[in-house]
Amino acid sequence: MHHVESYYAASANPHAPWPALQESIQCDVCIIGGGFTGLSSALFLTEAGYDVVVLEAATIGFGASGRNGGQVVNSYSRDVDVIEQRYGKETAAMLGSMMFEGADIIRDRIDRYAISCDYRPGGIFAALNPRQMGHLHRQQASWARYGNQSLELLDERGIRREIATDRYVGGLLDKRGAHLHPLNLALGEAEAIRRHGGRIYEHSAALAVHYGAPHRITTAHGEVHATFVIFAGNAYLPAQLEPRLSRKSMPCGSQIVTTEPLSRDQALGLLPNNYCVEDCNYLLDYFRLTADNRLLYGGGVVYGAREPADIDALILPKLQRTFPQLRNIKISHRWSGNFLLTLSRMPQFGQLERNAYFMQGDSGHGVTCTHLAGRLIAEVLRGQAERFDAFARLPHLPFPGGRRFKVPLTAMGAVWYALRDRLGV
Repeated sequence: MHHVESYYAASANPHAPWPALQESIQCDVCIIGGGFTGLSSALFLTEAGYDVVVLEAATIGFGASGRNGGQVVNSYSRDVDVIEQRYGKETAAMLGSMMFEGADIIRDRIDRYAISCDYRPGGIFAALNPRQMGHLHRQQASWARYGNQSLELLDERGIRREIATDRYVGGLLDKRGAHLHPLNLALGEAEAIRRHGGRIYEHSAALAVHYGAPHRITTAHGEVHATFVIFAGNAYLPAQLEPRLSRKSMPCGSQIVTTEPLSRDQALGLLPNNYCVEDCNYLLDYFRLTADNRLLYGGGVVYGAREPADIDALILPKLQRTFPQLRNIKISHRWSGNFLLTLSRMPQFGQLERNAYFMQGDSGHGVTCTHLAGRLIAEVLRGQAERFDAFARLPHLPFPGGRRFKVPLTAMGAVWYALRDRLGV
């Protein structure tokens, strides 16, 4: 399997391929999955001197890590006020202390390894009604308590200076947010792993994991004997490989298009300060400019990770409602990709067996949460589990309806929340 025909694949930096595994090898840590969770973990561990092997079923960044909207969004899919309400002040304080760390890790990686990935600072949460604007006021106060002082509330006039549309009543600018080319970030991190002696194998799907001392992970043409194994496949991890991980999560699809290149004046006419944007709806839209002045626009969720028949029909009405001035614009690329959703919308971290760990379910906040996850698993292997355990203690709840009915029931719930958004209640 190779990358989907996305804008990111078409504009990826030149890179040398990685081989497929063809032999029996040994290592300290075997990581299953070559997306951001696996790459972040592998880079932290190789930097610490561990002998690491990454097994990727397709190519590096094949899944959500190489297909997403490219937005570096702080916090989690459920914000710290919800965390405090559900899980208590102590848990909120621990998780709140980490909610800006993922973005800091990304910036450090880009600087340390000179990764060319079109990094641009600044992201806006855009409110479509007064109820959402009230939430952004509370979010600013909450984030400021946990150390983010780089926030600016935008009234209706302010947001129209930043986004050339009349859809929004206000917004919140996070100057510690950002946007970038996610596939090029993944490829740059993989090169850094190689520089530290880590071994990456593409087209080397893990077919079975035999737990023991050491663990044995088999592929079609080889096997890995490892002291530690880390599951990092998220939405692209086969359910049969480790059924315990699929029972309490759901792959979901999101769709993205990019326009043909705009002139510089056209592009900056839409987003004068080149900030990325996501709205505050339950089923949110998100958009930004690319380095070559295309508008990248995504949104919606297809529950159960079905491939939609017509991506343009799903996304173009949203794009044109936001920017009527682009009504006749041509689309150059269109693609779909899956992310992993949890019922709580919080990441699921934990231990399956002795020296066997998993990290999954970032629920749409994967760019930053995955990078934090890599640091936390490296801490665990060094004997410092407190921060990892703060996530691992969160309850991992099953979706209602079981395997057969969880998709339609979740979709029905989303319709209710979407109606609330439309009504502004």
